[in-house]
Amino acid sequence: MLVGQWARDRAGLPTPAGTLAVNVAGSLALGAVVGSGVDGGWLALVGTGFCGAFTTFSSLALEVWDAMAEGRRVESAGTVGLSLVLGLGAAALGYLVAG
Repeated sequence: MLVGQWARDRAGLPTPAGTLAVNVAGSLALGAVVGSGVDGGWLALVGTGFCGAFTTFSSLALEVWDAMAEGRRVESAGTVGLSLVLGLGAAALGYLVAG
């Protein structure tokens, strides 16, 4: 959450963009860790520990909820769709590059 806030403030991005950037970067990192073939202990430590702490689904959910409450349904749907597509794409790219 703090990294997303920093990205929004530093780059002047709209609210969901900072969270999206952090989540996509975390997905790329997790894909790379999985693709590198590290053993289960390291995968749990880096995947759950680092990537889990770095990314934030709860911030995404709150930002989408707030936009929905303000009647910005198209923005909400776009944020969810973009998060899924870019997150999965980044994870696949990380996996392919590391593997």
